[in-house]
Amino acid sequence: MTPISTPTRNNISRRALLAGLGGLAAVLLLPASQARALTASQATGLVDKVVAEINAVINSGQSEAQMIPRFEAMLQRYADVPTIARSCLGPAARGASAAQLSAYTQAFSGYVARKYGKRFREFIGSEITVTGARPHKDRFIVDTVFTLRGQSPFDVEFLVTDNGGAPLFYEMVIEGISMLSTERTEIGAMLDAQRGDIDALTSALRRAG
Repeated sequence: MTPISTPTRNNISRRALLAGLGGLAAVLLLPASQARALTASQATGLVDKVVAEINAVINSGQSEAQMIPRFEAMLQRYADVPTIARSCLGPAARGASAAQLSAYTQAFSGYVARKYGKRFREFIGSEITVTGARPHKDRFIVDTVFTLRGQSPFDVEFLVTDNGGAPLFYEMVIEGISMLSTERTEIGAMLDAQRGDIDALTSALRRAG
């Protein structure tokens, strides 16, 4: 897998993609657990489907308010949101009640959809091409090429596993930048700002994005 690296001045636009288009899928972040047999065609098929839906939404001509619920619906279809949210919460999740985790997860889902959905209009007219898949332990890395208007193409890796019988994303790497690490850092900083109070974090997530 591409090593984590520090972005340079030449890839500012890539960082914008990380904060935008990458956000939705990235945030289809799923810890690699409960992995089962997965084929390359299943992994690439999932990426093909998500790419097609992303392109359909951003080129639909809909308003931002209309697009964001569609992005959240995509999260629900293609990601194990409770597992993703718990992973981003980190060790604090162990001390949370079931009710707290449920409320936090719901707020997390809406936060992600708003945060990244607002950036999608910047990528209207972009082209995303799936170029193949390669095995990575008991899962696959799906290689894609992103082309934005007026910029040279760059590679993006999607890591896919089979969780509970359905292929799902659990990580995305854009020029060495790990989406899973990025989201864990973001939520961790928000929790610190709330002095470790999960209920306060949940309220902050509902207002953010």
